[in-house]
Amino acid sequence: MRPRDRHLVMFVKAPRLGRVKTRLARDIGGVAAWAFYRRMVSDLARRLSVDGRWRSWLAISPDGALWDGHRWPTTCDLVSQGSGDLGDRMGRVAAVLPTGPVVIIGADVPGITPGHIDQAFRALGGHDAVFGPSPDGGYWLVGLRRRPSFHDPFQGVRWSSPDALSDTRANCPAGWRLAELEMLEDVDDGPSYRRRQRQS
Repeated sequence: MRPRDRHLVMFVKAPRLGRVKTRLARDIGGVAAWAFYRRMVSDLARRLSVDGRWRSWLAISPDGALWDGHRWPTTCDLVSQGSGDLGDRMGRVAAVLPTGPVVIIGADVPGITPGHIDQAFRALGGHDAVFGPSPDGGYWLVGLRRRPSFHDPFQGVRWSSPDALSDTRANCPAGWRLAELEMLEDVDDGPSYRRRQRQS
């Protein structure tokens, strides 16, 4: 399969002060949380989008941030997330991308490496979906084979809850082969931020 037929999508919010990492901001302050998010998005996009094994996309929210003058990395293609909850937006982006497997990640997991993304695409060679679980019951990565057709597993998921991963898995059709990667933690609050700082 050609690299251009593999799609890595990073879901990001425009890095606006007071609009990103609000839970983290309650613990470390708004400016510190905003600066951390900006660094995280920039570093993740730089590290992952230069890899020639896949085509990199940034799925942007809000939609107007595509054109509001923010300097997004030129190594990524841009797509808007659209409206609705996270499931609506993930399903919409996964449905409109060109043909080929798609892997979706968030921008708040600094530990993601190109090796993780390669593992996900390799897993989709023999599975219909792949998940990267997180300790809180959610997931930091989801990949869909999208062949022979796209099936949306994101509707009715209890987002930001301990049931997010199990709900999404339950939405997968009977007979789907599911793979799982290692567990990674996202940085959403003060304790996870401090754990990340100790690891850096």
